[in-house]
Amino acid sequence: MYTSKTACNNGIDSVKTNAPNDSRYEKLTAKNGQYYFNLKATNGQVIGTSEMYEATSGRDNGIESVKKNAPVASIIEE
Repeated sequence: MYTSKTACNNGIDSVKTNAPNDSRYEKLTAKNGQYYFNLKATNGQVIGTSEMYEATSGRDNGIESVKKNAPVASIIEE
């Protein structure tokens, strides 16, 4: 959770900026054997964590989806 709207907008901008860059993704395996990824900012801070996937192909497809869709995603304030 963010403590201010400015911090929230900075987080959104960071995701949009870093999402297209392959080197910002950390591919991981959970203790239960499922696969997931973290998206990291330039400073190494985790700015997003995926759902769990049964196979590496699902995880890799998830990364490709974030790379394609995050930079152009619309922002909806609730």
